[in-house]
Amino acid sequence: MSRLTDRISYLQGLAEGMKLNPGKDSHKLILGILDVLGDVGDAFDALAEAHGELNEYVESIDANLADLEAACYANAAEDEAGEGEDPETGLIQYVCPHCGGTVDVDPDDIDFDEEALCPLCGKALFPVLPEEPDQEPESKPETQPANKPDQKPESSPETQPAGKPDQKPESKPEA
Repeated sequence: MSRLTDRISYLQGLAEGMKLNPGKDSHKLILGILDVLGDVGDAFDALAEAHGELNEYVESIDANLADLEAACYANAAEDEAGEGEDPETGLIQYVCPHCGGTVDVDPDDIDFDEEALCPLCGKALFPVLPEEPDQEPESKPETQPANKPDQKPESSPETQPAGKPDQKPESKPEA
């Protein structure tokens, strides 16, 4: 029982001690108010009990959530470390593409301007990729349409001497 219900019970006891007559209008009002106060006190006790149960339930959910967060953030830290990376040391285990050996590499020590060599076989750990051109040429040179194999090249009067179309021009001796 709560303090509120204790006080309501005390008032109801006083009313019984006063021998209030339910037949009188003024006494009927006081007895009705005390009866309603009794119902309010019972409802308040039921709400307080339900609140306590819900509070315990929320606390258990909070504890479970804390466990899940700890597990999830531990996995996230491992995921951030990367595949093959030890989250405690920060070293990456890299498999050499040439010899297949496992090499521990510190990402802070990698200089991509220099070639990193495998300590086991001495070959490059990271393959060099060909550079792609930054831009395509703005204009391509125009090409003459190719002659079909069964067609002879067209000749103009300026390039062919008169007379025999398939002969080479004769050279004139200079005087």
